[in-house]
Amino acid sequence: MNRLSDIGTIKSILSKHGFSFSKSLGQNFLVNPRVCPEMAAQSGAGSGVGVIEIGPGIGVLTVELAQLADKVVTIELDKRLLPVLDETLAEFDNIKVVNDDILKIDLNKLIEEEFSGMDVVVCANLPYYITSPVIMRLLEERLPIRAITVMVQKEAADRICAPLGTRKAGAVTASVNYYAQAQTLFKVSAGSFMPPPKVDSAVIRLDIRDTSPVEVADEALMFSVIKAAFAQRRKTILNSLKNSLGLDRDKVADALDSCNIPQTARAEQLTLENFADIANALNK
Repeated sequence: MNRLSDIGTIKSILSKHGFSFSKSLGQNFLVNPRVCPEMAAQSGAGSGVGVIEIGPGIGVLTVELAQLADKVVTIELDKRLLPVLDETLAEFDNIKVVNDDILKIDLNKLIEEEFSGMDVVVCANLPYYITSPVIMRLLEERLPIRAITVMVQKEAADRICAPLGTRKAGAVTASVNYYAQAQTLFKVSAGSFMPPPKVDSAVIRLDIRDTSPVEVADEALMFSVIKAAFAQRRKTILNSLKNSLGLDRDKVADALDSCNIPQTARAEQLTLENFADIANALNK
């Protein structure tokens, strides 16, 4: 099956199976023929590599990945797309379609059963509404994966890949940076999709770190500090932590002073090392 990026082909296949797009599932299928080959090429897919794909749509990216990797397991929540994928992926014997929810499926078990002896990467055109939950789940579970290459809303890409200590940085920036090195690969216009979304997208790649870039005694506390700091990002770090974490003002002030962090600093000015230092100071 070829020409899966062709609008006429897509409409014909979907019409044949009586499929209609679901807004609630954030379904926007790629119709730009240049995007998926480039995305697959930069994902790390290749000989000896297995790929987990999330939300294959009609299989445009799936086909590109299958031509590079040893095996592709693609996870699709919408049962209505299963017969569509049976047709579009029929010529490939290295693709397995799993009807499940990426936020609920046992990914460690899937990797163990499907990718024995392979390096594993993740590649996906993510629905906007589950971008952060999916990315953080993939990172927090410390899965045996090498990289995560995903298409996300451009605004989300800018935030995830922003340098820490700059205005665009947010809680997700710091959290992702703890687990991986993030970079934007290329931008994708809204017109590359059917139906077109209201905003542009970007493809980003997260290369999983072998070791964490900072030492922290209590990871959960550090992430609480990060979340609290950005929850009230217009306030000073002193007031943000005091209010959001319910801590005594003097305790927070002492922790900041011990880290040589100004009490008047704001979250967007802090680095990951700063957040780790604050957490370690509060932990004492």
